[in-house]
Amino acid sequence: MTRADKSAAAATAADAPVKRRAAGVKRKPAAVPLAAPRAEQLDGKTDLKTDGGPEVLPEVKKRKVQRASPLETTIGYRFRDKVLLERALTHISALKGQGRVGSYQRLEFLGDHVLGLAVSEMLFEAFPKAEEGELSRRLADLVRRESCADVARAIDLGASLRLGASEVRAGGRARIAILADVCESLIGAVFLDGGYKAAKALVLRYWSDRMRKPARPLRDPKTVLQEWAQARGLPTPSYREVERTGPHHDPVFRIAVILPERDPAEGRGRSKRAAEQAAAAALLEREGVGADG
Repeated sequence: MTRADKSAAAATAADAPVKRRAAGVKRKPAAVPLAAPRAEQLDGKTDLKTDGGPEVLPEVKKRKVQRASPLETTIGYRFRDKVLLERALTHISALKGQGRVGSYQRLEFLGDHVLGLAVSEMLFEAFPKAEEGELSRRLADLVRRESCADVARAIDLGASLRLGASEVRAGGRARIAILADVCESLIGAVFLDGGYKAAKALVLRYWSDRMRKPARPLRDPKTVLQEWAQARGLPTPSYREVERTGPHHDPVFRIAVILPERDPAEGRGRSKRAAEQAAAAALLEREGVGADG
């Protein structure tokens, strides 16, 4: 073997281990890029998915926010529990076979007492020099049925009522008794949903002006007439129902007030109490006595 042949053989032998090592190495497959996310609309929500890859979830999912009803907007309070609001507006005539529990009557009971407490607190703070008697008269005037009905009309509560067909035909949305009751039930519902602070804020909003500007004299005509009669040595006036007219659900009473040596005076009203007050006022006017005696 020539010297050139020996050099070539040596070079071939030196390259052999390198080729064997290279042949034993496995190449990594080329990376396959993930498909770009695509959006799918499912049940009104957008989910982000990938083709052939893991699902891509949004970090924050927005909750569906219920809009406030017109009544909630008017009173400035949004209910967390809409069932409470619905019940507060449901008259028993709108229920079929559910009894009275599903109507606003239980909430009315609660709201009546919450209203009394809130107004009492308002009066106590607003009239620091008033005696107990004056505070009681002011309270009675502010929480009476007619006052509650006035508030109900101010917020158009009748339009939101749930009434049976017969009650709607009978004019239930404008009836004083129903408006007053549902006004109190609304206060009771706000109390349960948001606590006393929320309920008092509602009362303050609609009773504050009425508290400072009473719609009628603090002493009612019956009280004035009784004091006037006693000052003259006359007995306590008596009241007698003369007539009752109108439908059973919305009667009108005619009441006469009687005092010795005086001709009876009559008054009308949608309740016996209202008719008695009207009769007393009529007698006082005839005798030339002012509302404050």
